[in-house]
Amino acid sequence: MLTLKNLSSPKGAHKNIKRIGRGQGSGQGQQAGKGHKGQKARAGGGVRTGFIGGAMPLYMRLPKKGFKNALFKTEYAIVNLSVIADKFDAGEVTREALIDAGVLNGNNKRLPIKILGEGELSKALTFVNIDKFSKSAAEAISKAGGKIETK
Repeated sequence: MLTLKNLSSPKGAHKNIKRIGRGQGSGQGQQAGKGHKGQKARAGGGVRTGFIGGAMPLYMRLPKKGFKNALFKTEYAIVNLSVIADKFDAGEVTREALIDAGVLNGNNKRLPIKILGEGELSKALTFVNIDKFSKSAAEAISKAGGKIETK
């Protein structure tokens, strides 16, 4: 009969933690695996990454190079023509229409929109106030008889 007093975890389900600095019988007593004295044996002791004992660190010996311009990068919500061809039959393609159709969601609703030319477009659609188009997308839209109206 199964009762509370004879319940036990399956073998290997519970691993005993290594209790450091709790007596010599534990195997991690006395110096607790830190050796004798010195900076690294103290509480909070140790040197930062890249510290070379007072010598000039490698990252300071090497020259500075380049810069990062990622802070100023414009991120676009990317929409392919294949998606637009599936969701729209005729009329205007605007930011609001793309949101209503479920093409733009989440953070993409706030980002500027870029239309890419992946897929076929056979309908004459008018794109109103869309921020950017790839060359192939612009060609495919004009080839299908559509128009691009900017702000």
